[in-house]
Amino acid sequence: QVQVVESGGGLVQPGGSLRLSCAAWGSIFSMSAMAWHRQAPGNQRELVALIAEDESADYVDSVKGRFIITGDNAKTTSYLQMNDLKPEDTAVYYCRADVRSRTGMVFSHWGHGIQVTVSS
Repeated sequence: QVQVVESGGGLVQPGGSLRLSCAAWGSIFSMSAMAWHRQAPGNQRELVALIAEDESADYVDSVKGRFIITGDNAKTTSYLQMNDLKPEDTAVYYCRADVRSRTGMVFSHWGHGIQVTVSS
């Protein structure tokens, strides 16, 4: 079993910053990637940022230059530093952990999500 838990959300004014954290633990042989998705009311869930096991990162265009995804050395924790937040960043943010088993298969595990609200 793998558990994934997000933390660090909340209410912030436009232009402010927040740092989200995601911790994964349990039956983890190795981590293929960790990612952050978000879903606003009425919208589909979208991929925001991803960090691969080689530490390469990718971002959706709308957050490039504002958000930074990092991971710890054990690759079981990821952080999403969100700067210059805008009202359109308001959403529930979900962490995804792509866990590799001993057989080499990769399974995605999701957190329950955490609310980020950007409003004055």
